[in-house]
Amino acid sequence: MSRPRAGAAAACLGLLVLGGQSAAAQTVADAAVRTAPANEAKRQRMEQQLQELISMRSEFDQRIRALEIDLHGSAAPSAVTATGAAPPGAAPAIQTIPAQASGPPPAKWGGFEPGKGIVLMRSDVGEVDMGLVSYLRYLNQHGMDKTYTSAFGQPFDVTPREDFQLAKVQITFRGWLFDPRFGYNAYVWTSQASQGLGAQVVVAGNINWTFNEALRVYFGIHSLPSTRSTNRTFPYWLRNDNRPIADEYFRGSYTQGIWAEGKIARGLEYRVMVANNLSALGVQARQLDAKINTYSGALTWMPTTGEFGPANGFGDFEHHQDVATLFSAHYTRSTEDPQSQPATDSIENTQLRLSDGTLLFSDTAFPPGRILEARYQMMALDAGIKYKGFALEGEYYVRWLDNFKIEGPVPFDHMYDTGFQLQASAMLIPKTLQFYISGSKIFGKVGNPYDVAVGFNYFPLKSRDLRVNVMGLYVDRSPVGYTAYPVPVGGDGFIFVSDFSLAF
Repeated sequence: MSRPRAGAAAACLGLLVLGGQSAAAQTVADAAVRTAPANEAKRQRMEQQLQELISMRSEFDQRIRALEIDLHGSAAPSAVTATGAAPPGAAPAIQTIPAQASGPPPAKWGGFEPGKGIVLMRSDVGEVDMGLVSYLRYLNQHGMDKTYTSAFGQPFDVTPREDFQLAKVQITFRGWLFDPRFGYNAYVWTSQASQGLGAQVVVAGNINWTFNEALRVYFGIHSLPSTRSTNRTFPYWLRNDNRPIADEYFRGSYTQGIWAEGKIARGLEYRVMVANNLSALGVQARQLDAKINTYSGALTWMPTTGEFGPANGFGDFEHHQDVATLFSAHYTRSTEDPQSQPATDSIENTQLRLSDGTLLFSDTAFPPGRILEARYQMMALDAGIKYKGFALEGEYYVRWLDNFKIEGPVPFDHMYDTGFQLQASAMLIPKTLQFYISGSKIFGKVGNPYDVAVGFNYFPLKSRDLRVNVMGLYVDRSPVGYTAYPVPVGGDGFIFVSDFSLAF
């Protein structure tokens, strides 16, 4: 082949290669042009999402800052999110500026917790919780007889009442101090229906130390664990702050002493107390006898679920899905005399009475003689079952009065009484409306009184803390009564009582 022809062939080949490269380049360029709008849209969406995240972060920081101011009451700076400049088309730079150090976090105030009430303050050195029990009561006793005659033929007048009363106000402060094991409980308690009587206003409380789950020791004022109602079940009762007459007749009351409580095993609890007397309310220290001889204890077993609702209270407001059962035994012993039983109307003060209402230590009970001292012993046995809003709960009582010191002749050298109470309830509307029937009877030396009550509890906020109680009550010759109780001694007939209560 000649040189010109070879050069021409090479030139043609070069042109072909260049033409192919140019065509490929054009194809790539055309593809880039076609995909450019899609990439731009994707980039814009990413930038939009990033801006939304930055906006959400800024709003979140502002909310956290507002909460800090509300909780801590200060304007100390918190972490601030800043957005820096960025090149066009690039994501903005985010920089977090840490908050300035301000020492240990301040104490927390506010909040509500069931079982504790309103948390006023909580910090690493202590806690202050506040509780309140108060209710407005309407009472109508016009359905009762106006006179009453005791078993010894003594006539008494019974004066019916119809009134509105702010029947009780109890403000409680509780919590712990310095060490979570060191607890305190202080309260002011007043009964407006008992204005002008002894112990109408009570300022009391106790301190305690928790060693472990099995042992917590207290010192101060507390109710003797003599029956289920005095074993820390208040205010979770079916009848608002009033017991069946048998419970009222047999029970102990509030007194000063030392007590211990704890859990022995799952569902098995105890409480024991050594105290001054059956009731310290309205009693001066110099009126007490010069020896410690009041003892009370309770053992509670909940075999099926290991619990029986808050405070082991009455009724199945909690609507147990499994069958809950409770069995308990109580025993109380005390030596009593007239000085430790000072007045018939003292608020909540337990009086030793006969089953016709006669005061054991009254100068006119057994003329011409009288009893100067007696030994009180009482046993109470409980059983209860709860399931899906229904509850059936009962208690049996036995009381012995003996070891009398007397002046002159009296017709007895000992007394033996028994009795029982039975309460049944159903939540007609869960957490809202409860129906109950409550009754009790006493088999006594000089009479067999009884009472029957039918009532409703309405919980407008679906909480036990606020309720309206409406109850009709029939009493046959009540042996107990005082101004804070809706039944007077000797009450015989129908009584209507309605309460609007707040208790937490």
